[in-house]
Amino acid sequence: MEPQRKRLKHSDCDSWEAVPVLSDAQSNDVELVEAFAAPILNKRETSRLVRELSGIYPLSQLQHIKRVRACKEKNSPHPLEVLLCLTAEAPDSELVSIKSLLPPEEINHDGLGEPFVVKVPARAPLTRPQFEIASKYWPTSFHEDKHVTVALSGELFSTAQKTRMHTYMSAALVAAKEAKGLGMEAVGAVVVDPATETVIAVGHDCRTDHPLHHAVMVCIDLVARSQGGGCYSFDQYPACSFTSVASDPSAGTSALPYICTGYDIYVTREPCVMCAMALLHSRIGRVFYGCSFVDGALGTKFKIHAQKELNHRFEVFKGVMEGQCQELYQQEKGP
Repeated sequence: MEPQRKRLKHSDCDSWEAVPVLSDAQSNDVELVEAFAAPILNKRETSRLVRELSGIYPLSQLQHIKRVRACKEKNSPHPLEVLLCLTAEAPDSELVSIKSLLPPEEINHDGLGEPFVVKVPARAPLTRPQFEIASKYWPTSFHEDKHVTVALSGELFSTAQKTRMHTYMSAALVAAKEAKGLGMEAVGAVVVDPATETVIAVGHDCRTDHPLHHAVMVCIDLVARSQGGGCYSFDQYPACSFTSVASDPSAGTSALPYICTGYDIYVTREPCVMCAMALLHSRIGRVFYGCSFVDGALGTKFKIHAQKELNHRFEVFKGVMEGQCQELYQQEKGP
């Protein structure tokens, strides 16, 4: 049941990278909006100006933006610049001036120069790459998710971890090739308990028996069988197997996980919508897939795992042994 772990060369694991599949909000380009800013000619007036400007233009939709920044030009006669308002909020006027934007009866202009247009980030950055780009336009606050930062840098997994990941995906590839030899789609999957490094289930596409028996669905049912449940038998397929999960006698049957709680799944090809939703409902911990799929629901066509409305979150990584998985997928599609 447990795949044999042969000693891998560093080049085997160096040839691929597990890339996190982030939400659109995390992976999209930084959106910019235009705003009016003005030089602060007298630093002593800064606090007052910010207070009075906030009363006229609170910039409630730009809470991530700092109101004042140091002037970018080193030889500038004014040291600071302040955001006044979004250009969309400015009064209609052919000639924009400090008086047209800020009526004298509402604010004392002492210490302010004439306005100019700048671009500022429309939304708070969610990743360090977004933050670095946003900060080039205007100082921006950033609440960093260290886990995402490390994942994007390619340093989330150690060499030892990548070696294990390589082994698990290799087992999924073996299962996929077994399915191909039986005339089924060449897709394989492996479910692992990362806490114990135990392979819980290995499955492949079995749609000659049932149209819903995608590799992921087969694996989920095998995991259920490992816990004493399950609905189907795949005993006729030697490559489809499971390891029984023993419960803690002192804790009763409740000690068993809910199907895939805390488990990882390695699948050669990106799961479809049905499989992605099944993984969500089975409470999978992490999904690792090799190559993308035109109808994939974890990065290509949809990002099921990133939907805010759903009541379970799981991480998704793509690219594990991508070359081998893509080659198998291309062979199946044909020329």
